[in-house]
Amino acid sequence: MKRKNFVLISLSLAINSSLIAAPSKNGTYTDPSKVDSDYAIQGEYEGKVEGGKAGAQVIALGDGKFDVVGYPGGLPGAGWNGDKDNRVRGKGQTSDGKTSFEMENGLKVSLVDAGSGKVMHVTSDGEKVGTLERVVRKSPTLGMRPPEGAVILFDGKDHGADLWKGGRVSEDGFLMEGCTSKETFGDFKIHFEFRTPYKPKARGQGRGNSGFYAHGRYEVQVLDSFGLEGHHNECGGIYSTKAPAFNMCFPPLTWQTYDVDFTAAKFENGKKVANAKMTVRHNGILIHDETVCDHATTASPMKEGPDPGPVFFQNHGNPVRFNNVWVVKK
Repeated sequence: MKRKNFVLISLSLAINSSLIAAPSKNGTYTDPSKVDSDYAIQGEYEGKVEGGKAGAQVIALGDGKFDVVGYPGGLPGAGWNGDKDNRVRGKGQTSDGKTSFEMENGLKVSLVDAGSGKVMHVTSDGEKVGTLERVVRKSPTLGMRPPEGAVILFDGKDHGADLWKGGRVSEDGFLMEGCTSKETFGDFKIHFEFRTPYKPKARGQGRGNSGFYAHGRYEVQVLDSFGLEGHHNECGGIYSTKAPAFNMCFPPLTWQTYDVDFTAAKFENGKKVANAKMTVRHNGILIHDETVCDHATTASPMKEGPDPGPVFFQNHGNPVRFNNVWVVKK
């Protein structure tokens, strides 16, 4: 992908009709085995364009409509250099079973039957210049086992909702949003896994919103921000403090990971003498490196102070699920 205005994308997908299901009344899907036909098109694609590595993210918007973002060098965290100015955006739509895109440069997109499906054909000035295949990435820390001495807060087995104030377990066995750990911590490292719902017609903060609050004070946003800009109030952002280095959000209904190293604020005689700090890895990629948190998040349940604090998973009216939650005290 040597040129920004590279693109004609042709996309052919074989869709299994047995996986198509009606959403809930508010257009929310929580079961990856029961989704709409757009879900098979949405996702990440990797390949080569004009001899160079390239990536693309296709975001479902409902009713057969899509956004698409092209990344020279590869996907975020897998080759793209983070320069937001070199991305290429476009719009797509499915009509009569065919999905086509038109990129921001005005070039048209035609559908080519690739046979196997899940393949993008890239053309420029009517000539094919590349191919990208759909991929499903997995966080390298997904399923990571807690080390000896870790405090296990949820594993769906021996450590369940009873360790949480407001703890609830979903029908499929995962911790639900809106809970606070009964145990509190000082400085700590935490690993947890989360899955946002698929809400194609939702936008912005209404699309799979929750949050992880260290000490119940400092929020790392949890949100379906797949393919978005990567602002402080999107997935991976330390809310109202700093945007992530990369938007590492995977598509909705994909299990994702946060690995956070948190150092609490320090107080002497009731006065803060050192701010809190966080290092965050999202799906294995460093997105914050000792980022200073000089204030508690506005919606935090606890004010800044010298006392240890809990782990809090926010309820923002979206069915976000959590799993494999454990803490190592520092």
